[in-house]
Amino acid sequence: MSQQYPYRMMRSLFALLSVAFLLNLSLISAGCLQDETAPPEGQYTSNETLVAFVEDAVAYVQENGKEGALEEFNNPEGLFIRGELYIYAYDFNGTTLAHPVNPEKVGVNRLNETEDGVGAFLVAMNEAIRSGENFHRIEYINPLHNRTLESKLTYAVQVDDDWWLGSGIYMGPAS
Repeated sequence: MSQQYPYRMMRSLFALLSVAFLLNLSLISAGCLQDETAPPEGQYTSNETLVAFVEDAVAYVQENGKEGALEEFNNPEGLFIRGELYIYAYDFNGTTLAHPVNPEKVGVNRLNETEDGVGAFLVAMNEAIRSGENFHRIEYINPLHNRTLESKLTYAVQVDDDWWLGSGIYMGPAS
């Protein structure tokens, strides 16, 4: 009997672990053990995706020139609208060069605007970009989400001495 006791213990342990594994697997597949702080599926854009998107836009400028690129960036159905991501462009004086979801702002100097915090955003971005900082967190009206004030992580790069372009990820309601 003493030789069968370890065998029975192993079988019982294996059966217990198998049941626990199957229970966890069924809970996970049913969605019961998912992280509640994770964004809803299909609404998450990684920082890497954001950076690659902006870098693609910079490459597009290099291949197509400033005017051709700005025309594409302003196209609301163009190559640079991907889900929540869109390219916007400003000169260092604060004039909007491209903004596909707010086309009425193209050609407008927004440096002194207080509405939506745009002026403060542009001042901060101009300083950050010129000092080599590409990421910046802001609170901004989400034009694609009922114009609610949301937290946004932006990424922008200087194209040349005159202008820059960027994009951002909306992170949910502003605090």
